[in-house]
Amino acid sequence: MKIRVVLRRRSARKVHLTSLKIEESMSVSTHREVSEELIIEAGRAERNYWRDLWRFRELLYFLAYRDILVRYKQTALGVAWALLRPALTMAVFVAFRRMTKITPSDVPDVLLVYSALLPWQFFSTALTESSNSLIGNANLISKVYFPRLLVPAGAVVTSMVDFAITVGMLAVLMAWYAFAPGWQIVALPALIALTFGLSMGTGLLLAALNVEYRDFRYIVPFVVQFGLFVSPIAIETSKVPAKWRLILSLNPMTGIIDAFRWSILRGKTSLDPMSLYLSVAITSVLLALGIWYFRRTERSFADVI
Repeated sequence: MKIRVVLRRRSARKVHLTSLKIEESMSVSTHREVSEELIIEAGRAERNYWRDLWRFRELLYFLAYRDILVRYKQTALGVAWALLRPALTMAVFVAFRRMTKITPSDVPDVLLVYSALLPWQFFSTALTESSNSLIGNANLISKVYFPRLLVPAGAVVTSMVDFAITVGMLAVLMAWYAFAPGWQIVALPALIALTFGLSMGTGLLLAALNVEYRDFRYIVPFVVQFGLFVSPIAIETSKVPAKWRLILSLNPMTGIIDAFRWSILRGKTSLDPMSLYLSVAITSVLLALGIWYFRRTERSFADVI
């Protein structure tokens, strides 16, 4: 079924005619009628969904910019909160390493722990924000059409800003310890993209589930807290007993954290290729599953939210 709507408007333009003999110009205003067709057709939005994502890209920038302003508005420390959380977490894990007398590594404990916290902090923040993003934008979703996928995507992009701030703190720490990165640092952009994909896929899945089942509002914080303790942040994966390494590698953040350490710390920490391959495979599955389930349930968001 198609509905054809013809919109007509009158537009004016000015044409300036100049004569070589007569040193004056005259302005002639001409009017022409312009017709535009707006076709409303069932299923048209579904077929053009991915094209609409590009057309509404400015909305993604707006949502991310708004979230950044709201997050630090009327706070005494402002963006310093993005540094305070990983700094305090780092202090706890460094103290844990020294109290338990874990075998020292070739790099300072501060750099060892903080380089592992970088991807984890990005993932946990992006997961928390994106899973609640649809509920937080219920008024917008129920009134205006736009690709809903932009909402959790905006939350993940916002977390990238916090990640950039924490990378700046890492640069300060590395300068303090006179520890320069090596050629392995060229792998860092790919690892950031991998973490972004994992955050996006998991965030889309949990955001859609959170709209239908509000229980996930309580499940997500528990998952994030539990994930912190089953990720190799305080210790290196190579120091975990061999019989537990495969189970630990089923956590997709394990391979990502090990790869971040290897890339930032000049390859002085071990990197198990199998663990990284598992992270890439699990990330790909979660990203595809998240997009599929989100698109499958997106039509009902405005009705049930």
